[in-house]
Amino acid sequence: MPTAVTSYPVVMSLHIMAVVAAYGLRLAYPLLVPYMRRNHPRAMPGLHDVQHRLNQRLTGPGTALLFVFGAYMASKHHYWDEVWVDVPLAILVAIVVLGGWIVSATCRLSKLAQGDLEASGPGEVAWGSDYEGLYRRYMAIEILLGGLVLTAIFFMTAKPFS
Repeated sequence: MPTAVTSYPVVMSLHIMAVVAAYGLRLAYPLLVPYMRRNHPRAMPGLHDVQHRLNQRLTGPGTALLFVFGAYMASKHHYWDEVWVDVPLAILVAIVVLGGWIVSATCRLSKLAQGDLEASGPGEVAWGSDYEGLYRRYMAIEILLGGLVLTAIFFMTAKPFS
């Protein structure tokens, strides 16, 4: 006889969907963005613009949903004092803070890349020092964010120290 689906596994699946939607593509950025810059430098303004739009429309709302669904599950089963909840929650706070910087950085990167393309003319693209500096900081933060997301996933699934 089939059992009824309860709210907890439904919310857990929504929580996982929010993680995939909000951070799945972000995990590829450290590979995608340098590849595009090396092989298709004239596409960088558009790429950064798309990143900015996805951050606003997908990553931000997905992060909010991730928190809501996680809070529901932690409250329902009184998990708030578990390390495997506390560590990912602290990581989520860090992601929100760093994510705010990323949103503004991708907008600025798009504008700087466009200006550098226009200044370069039809030949080889010469990136300006403003773009180069921001790009290096941006990539370091993206790699850090990817590591944080993977660490949170580990804590939520392996449940160490419990």
